[in-house]
Amino acid sequence: MRVGWLVVVVAMSVCAFAQNKSPETLKGVLLEQLKTTHNDKDWFVPANIAVAGLTAEQASWKEGNGNHSIGELAYHLWYWDRDSLMKFKGETPPKFSGNNDETFDKFDAKQWQDVTRQLDEVMTEFEKQVEAADDAKLKKFASMIAHVGTHNAYHIGQILYIRKEKGWWNPENGVK
Repeated sequence: MRVGWLVVVVAMSVCAFAQNKSPETLKGVLLEQLKTTHNDKDWFVPANIAVAGLTAEQASWKEGNGNHSIGELAYHLWYWDRDSLMKFKGETPPKFSGNNDETFDKFDAKQWQDVTRQLDEVMTEFEKQVEAADDAKLKKFASMIAHVGTHNAYHIGQILYIRKEKGWWNPENGVK
């Protein structure tokens, strides 16, 4: 009987280890960071789930004290993810004035569906580009890619905060 329980415990430990295996390469770490802020629910809610199911009216809501709307936050993420992706690909991003407010305030409620689609597309493309990159390129851009993941997580947290405060969040989607 004890041997049977020992086999069950060992088998469960092996399964748990296999499910929580950490990436072993720089590429693996960077992809994990990009994917967990895009569409892989892991330690926190990713962008695709954070913006799902919102109306344009909800995405445009602001409390009036200078904080950004969900739509503005999503637009801002798309803007900087696209900028970073273009640099990674060796392309020249559109000229930036230096005024970060412009990366938020160009959002309009009529754009909501397009912004969420474009954010998903740029995040997907970034993952594909990192997957295809060689080690030398990854080393050159590792810090930038890591910052993209951190920046995404930061603003996704703001989106969830707004949704929870307004009662627009279903805790079954994560972060109870």
